[in-house]
Amino acid sequence: MRKKLEMFLKDRLNQALSGNGDMRTYDRKWDAKQQSLQKRSAEIVKILAAGAVRSLEENGDEILLKYGLHYKYVVKQKNSFFIEEGTEERQARFSGGELVHDEEILPPAQTFDPLSLFIEDDPIRLSYRYDRLKAVQYAERWWNEFNPVYPRFNDDCTNFISQCLHAGGIPMWGIPNRNRGLWIKKKSWSYSWTGAHAFKQLMAGSGGLKTKEVHSPQELLLGDIICIDFQGNGRFDHSLIVTAKDAEGMPLVNAHTTNSRNRYWAYEDSTAYTPNIKYKFYSIVENP
Repeated sequence: MRKKLEMFLKDRLNQALSGNGDMRTYDRKWDAKQQSLQKRSAEIVKILAAGAVRSLEENGDEILLKYGLHYKYVVKQKNSFFIEEGTEERQARFSGGELVHDEEILPPAQTFDPLSLFIEDDPIRLSYRYDRLKAVQYAERWWNEFNPVYPRFNDDCTNFISQCLHAGGIPMWGIPNRNRGLWIKKKSWSYSWTGAHAFKQLMAGSGGLKTKEVHSPQELLLGDIICIDFQGNGRFDHSLIVTAKDAEGMPLVNAHTTNSRNRYWAYEDSTAYTPNIKYKFYSIVENP
């Protein structure tokens, strides 16, 4: 069983590396990644992968194996190299010792709370200095782990980005009103701390944090924020923090839920991607 799964995964990695693969291992995500790399004059020159079994269920001669994968891609762009990392949760079904199906377990969609649409303007003028290096260092330390100081959520993307901002010196404010500010305390938190859409509203100026919306990703600095609306319907679903730049000066990002490090900012290879995808780019402004 283990050898059959390893062979299957090697075929998938070959598709990711070379763009070639058969229908048994075909994955639209790999094709999208290859196309994205080509647009950037970049290529994956090496892939390392490690797996860990999450659970194993037996039912007669059928076995359902859930496992996690951690990828490291060595990406060459022009004369530069960088390492991109990512994770997948997957499940494989065996029958009679043969692998009959393998698929990625997609992360849960974010639960939508109508209240998260109505963050009140916060008249508080926050005073802070944003340490971009500390925010990035936090994003690097915890991109594939969960800081036990904070609660962990199934959809953890915005919780993670809020932690990064706080590590960079953005103070919490608005307690105990969940509809105001950016805060988390014990078993309660603001909608903006965990909700991607409420967080985007905060970035857009509905609160005490000072930001500047820019219109191209190249303008973003390390520690700045990207918000994604996958469906293009005005409801934002995902939050990212800029942690590096590629050889063309384009942002590379870290994120949770599908844990990622040094991922290209445009999520064309995401399972949530649609042609209607929209982005908002926010630069954090110091407010001494």
